[in-house]
Amino acid sequence: MALTLEVKNTEGKKVGSVDLPADIFDAQTNVPLIHQVVTAQLAAARQGTQKAKNRGETSGSGKKPFKQKGTGRARQGSIRAPLQRGGGAAHAVRPRSYFQRTPKKMIAAALRGVLSDRQRNDRIHVLDSISSAPSTKAAIAAVRQFSERKNLLVVVSRTEDLAWRSLRNADDLHLLVPDQLNAYDILKSDDIVFSESAIKDFLAGPRKVAKAVARESEVNA
Repeated sequence: MALTLEVKNTEGKKVGSVDLPADIFDAQTNVPLIHQVVTAQLAAARQGTQKAKNRGETSGSGKKPFKQKGTGRARQGSIRAPLQRGGGAAHAVRPRSYFQRTPKKMIAAALRGVLSDRQRNDRIHVLDSISSAPSTKAAIAAVRQFSERKNLLVVVSRTEDLAWRSLRNADDLHLLVPDQLNAYDILKSDDIVFSESAIKDFLAGPRKVAKAVARESEVNA
């Protein structure tokens, strides 16, 4: 079973159609699963480099600030204690990793769920070509013909250099390539606009691209 989505041009006229597989765009939306995947993604984006000094790392003498008895004050053993001004922090924050292990099948299921939700609400659109010339104004007008909602996600192919250059500086939309699609960015977006090339690349699946590795002599040349 496949779903059919109209392909429109920059003038809003239908110029074709795309068949969407039901196993991706008409799947069950598992809200707890999506929440877990999105939470893990946001956690992984945290740097985890925050740090506070404990009493062993602060500067200062190890001398007792005043004698133990006879002052009427609470006993103190060091000016670096957390109770002292300029002392170390109690239970100081340490650098840590916020990574949460998320199986690839869970990530894929969450992506299918959010795509299916947007498709069932008619929030996915396909444009045959976003831009034929490097023009931000024309490109924004082309993708904005589908929706005036605030948050718009535009997906273009890696080979569409003109579309990428036209939209990369637009501050009222988010730009991705097909292999960067994720549940969080889709959830944040009210509508998704695919270029026809991008939707075909997404349906074709990821491709393995050989990475070129430069020799040390070439780098230093």
